[in-house]
Amino acid sequence: MSAIESGQPIREPIMALKGIGKSFGPVKALEDVGFDVYPGCVHGLVGENGAGKSTLVKIITGLEQADEGEVILAGKSVAFRTPIEARSHGVAAVYQDPKLFPHLSVAENIAMGAYPAGWLGGLDRRRMIETARHHLARLGSDLDPRRTVAGLSVAEHQFVEIARALSADVRVLILDEPTSALTPTEAERLFAVMRALRDRGTAVIFITHRLEEIEALSDTITVLRDRRHVATLPRAEVDRAKLVQLMVGRPLETLFTRRDRPSFGAEVLRVEHLSLEGVFADVSFSVRAGEIVGMGGLVGAGRTEIAQTLFGITPPTSGDFYLKGEKVAPNSPRQMLGKGLAYLPEDRDRDGLIMPETITHNITLPILKTLSRWAVIDRAGERRVAAKASETYNVRTPSVEAIVSSLSGGNRQKVAFAKWLATEPVALILDEPTHGIDIGSKAQVHAMVSQLADRGLAVVLISSDLPELIAMSDRILVIAEGALVAEFAHDEATQEKVMLAAARQSGRRRG
Repeated sequence: MSAIESGQPIREPIMALKGIGKSFGPVKALEDVGFDVYPGCVHGLVGENGAGKSTLVKIITGLEQADEGEVILAGKSVAFRTPIEARSHGVAAVYQDPKLFPHLSVAENIAMGAYPAGWLGGLDRRRMIETARHHLARLGSDLDPRRTVAGLSVAEHQFVEIARALSADVRVLILDEPTSALTPTEAERLFAVMRALRDRGTAVIFITHRLEEIEALSDTITVLRDRRHVATLPRAEVDRAKLVQLMVGRPLETLFTRRDRPSFGAEVLRVEHLSLEGVFADVSFSVRAGEIVGMGGLVGAGRTEIAQTLFGITPPTSGDFYLKGEKVAPNSPRQMLGKGLAYLPEDRDRDGLIMPETITHNITLPILKTLSRWAVIDRAGERRVAAKASETYNVRTPSVEAIVSSLSGGNRQKVAFAKWLATEPVALILDEPTHGIDIGSKAQVHAMVSQLADRGLAVVLISSDLPELIAMSDRILVIAEGALVAEFAHDEATQEKVMLAAARQSGRRRG
């Protein structure tokens, strides 16, 4: 139970933010942001992408310096110059993008900045490893502290980051989208740690786009909008509708307007008995022009593998695939793009974009051949294409020459859309297109998908968000254990029916 829930008097905040302001050149990242954070509480921090949440965290932890205002920790004004300095004062953060040293061990990363010394002043490696093992065990992880970080999964990276934060005598722990790469089981382990820390008097600042997590875990919620502080309220005073309205400035019911469902055109995409040995088998379906066919199922059911096979990343073992009536044997993404099929992958940062490159170079990469003459790229034409696409898809950026990694998650997703749609496809596969983006950007993505279908594209929408899948899809296919086990028309689909089909046990073991 938190200090707020128990009714214990709380006299002073452990951290107070006063009038924080930050600019990057002409772009205002934060303006006059201030609120208090109390010990023994989980403080939810929400806002759309670009609202200023990550910049605020960087200022608190010393990765950035505020232009205005101050951070007060336990009654004293502080301005940390590095995260290590912040950590030495009991302020630690786990960032959305793990910031680990890939060629060092798990234990070395956890101990970074506070290596234990041995008798002669050297590194006490045994104590370092045992300490790392202890902090990992607190998270329910049996990860070997001696392993090199470069070989870890994304989720394992996240747990190393959290263990490193816990290794300090943490008074304020900041978690920036900590569950974005975690399975539900891993996320529940993290939530248990958060509650235990709160009960021991630690202040936890929790940032996530998943409003159900904010509602379940937070004692207090602060909302940022357009780089400013909008409200800080007890969780008991905020319901989902009010939270969304505070975040985006308009009511929830105006965000998710379902598109009209017109009659559809000719068949564009048809799959017959498609199989990939050991992964999925005997999958058949079709998609017509202007139709959105949703694909639901549990994580690991085979949905992404089906999409990757159709796009030529992993050619099928057997089966037939037709695109606009032409039989195609998928063998490479280049081939499938040329045939008119585009695929937006789930992990946009790793598989869909070149993060160190500009918006312009990312958007025009698939169509450089059409922008070149005698192997010379028309740079002015390239910028015109990127500028038009950025305007069409409402990419919020001061320039199309901005580096993609500097954009918020929602704007990166819009760039990924623009990149693949620049090829003018006839069919589009979207794999978790709203994963990890805020509710306002999610509404924009929904609108874009509806507009693309209205223009005649055949769309396959893979989503683990059941309300999204049901609202957006004209038909829903359910995949379970590598098999197509159910199909629902829009009017008959419910969350209960989809989940029941997704949890079906086929009795077939997958390799």
